[in-house]
Amino acid sequence: MSQAFVSRHHPVAVALHWLLGVALIAIFSLGLYMADLPFSPQRLQFYSWHKWAGVTVLTLSFVRLLWRLTHRPPALPVAIEMAMPAWQRTAHHATHLGLYVLFFAVPLLGWAYSSAEGFPFVWLGLVQLPDFVPVSESLADVLKPLHKFSAYAMAALVLLHVAGALKHHFVDRDGLLQRMGLGRS
Repeated sequence: MSQAFVSRHHPVAVALHWLLGVALIAIFSLGLYMADLPFSPQRLQFYSWHKWAGVTVLTLSFVRLLWRLTHRPPALPVAIEMAMPAWQRTAHHATHLGLYVLFFAVPLLGWAYSSAEGFPFVWLGLVQLPDFVPVSESLADVLKPLHKFSAYAMAALVLLHVAGALKHHFVDRDGLLQRMGLGRS
């Protein structure tokens, strides 16, 4: 497909997209790294950083959702949308919906898990956040794998999202990446 005119997202939407994307990659990488470390002051510091990043991701997600609800994104160009089979359009919408759900579910499950374990949460070492749920070993046993599974699900959707964007860029050559600030206008 030849490159069609593609209207860009608002610069605020672009900034939130990339900021959240980088934050998600960093927090997921830290989570993978720290999970198997032996108990140590360094591991505790990494867990604090992970939780700080989680609340930051949650905050960015609220900002992004509020922006999205108050600023309609540009429609996909008709030529691009018509070139996509129905299953790709469905995957496009389902992936975005799944990501938005997980932007909230993953950090909230992590916060709930931390609360159920009885670990205080002091964001950036400055602001004590309330416990999300009461201390409960049995609840923590349920929440820990839910947090982990949902984080892996979000990572899978991020990879699917990136794969779709790269397919549009390298295979379809339709200029779709321009919508998020990449490529020529």
